[in-house]
Amino acid sequence: MASRRQGRILAFQSLYSWEAGGQVLPVPEELFAFSWLSDEKIASLERGTAAFSRLLLTGTIENIDAVDGMIRNHLKNWDNSRLGKVDLAVLRMSVYALMFERDVPASIVIDEAIGIAKEYGTDDSFRFVNGVLDSIRKTIQTGNGQTGDGQANHDRYVSPVSVLPVPEREG
Repeated sequence: MASRRQGRILAFQSLYSWEAGGQVLPVPEELFAFSWLSDEKIASLERGTAAFSRLLLTGTIENIDAVDGMIRNHLKNWDNSRLGKVDLAVLRMSVYALMFERDVPASIVIDEAIGIAKEYGTDDSFRFVNGVLDSIRKTIQTGNGQTGDGQANHDRYVSPVSVLPVPEREG
């Protein structure tokens, strides 16, 4: 069985790298190939883990305006540009899942985000991520899932059906 936790960590790392690299579009192929991992680590990934990670990565990036709008609506006295890159990557991946991957319970999405924030973020990252995601969860559950421009999230959804295959590694 594929490790969804490992898939979330790979998606988080890819989103972090994408943000640090200036959000280049089209998305660099090495993000989908997890080029920062050793060949041995890549070979040990279960196919489902990599596919799940690519689904999260692709879906988040294809819906980045809706995801960032939702985050922006739930920040108290904060601007996206002031968020740390770790916190932003965790929030983006998790908000995408809350908004569009409805088959995964919100409690699991939030618990996984807290775990990743604890492992990779600052001492307070997990509290911040928990607060923002819980607020977004409540908004979505009450049916008021609006983006920053007032459009309902379902009107802006882009299906991540174009998940890229794993590129062949030279070696």
